[in-house]
Amino acid sequence: MSESYQALEAHEVAARIVDEAGGRLVGRTRLQKVACLAMLAGFLPDFDFEYRHYGPYSEALANSMEIAAGLNLVTEKEERTEWGGWYSVYSTTDQTPHSRDGQRKRFVEEAAKIGPISLELAATAAFLHVNEGLKAAEAWAETARRKPEKAEGGRLALAKTAYAKLLSLPAKNPLPNIV
Repeated sequence: MSESYQALEAHEVAARIVDEAGGRLVGRTRLQKVACLAMLAGFLPDFDFEYRHYGPYSEALANSMEIAAGLNLVTEKEERTEWGGWYSVYSTTDQTPHSRDGQRKRFVEEAAKIGPISLELAATAAFLHVNEGLKAAEAWAETARRKPEKAEGGRLALAKTAYAKLLSLPAKNPLPNIV
């Protein structure tokens, strides 16, 4: 398989995430966390995630989405937050490849519905469990240690509940049972 064919597949995979999320996905961070969880569930190829400030991040996925937008497989509109920052809104186009995998679509759709903080916490805990070999309780404790402001006020419990819902969905590979 040639390198350009692999790159094209990655662009299509990135665009399909938006389609499977219901045709609209708000935020680059949300894209990264949904993709990480879908990858852990066996629905996506390995985009080579690493830990960064907002949790699991894949430069390959970010690049693939930029190229998908450049090829009009999706649109990316940047909008301003109330506090002056920026976020991306990805939307499907008439060029967006559609998924033929009903299980994957359901998984991505459910993951995309999770609130942003719960999604970040859940994806981080799962990532730490898999990539740093932490036991379930340790992964959640480390997530809380790395993200204290986000984990407080019962948010960690909400993230665990959201993750448990994803865990109950059919997957190609079972998500790590960390709840």
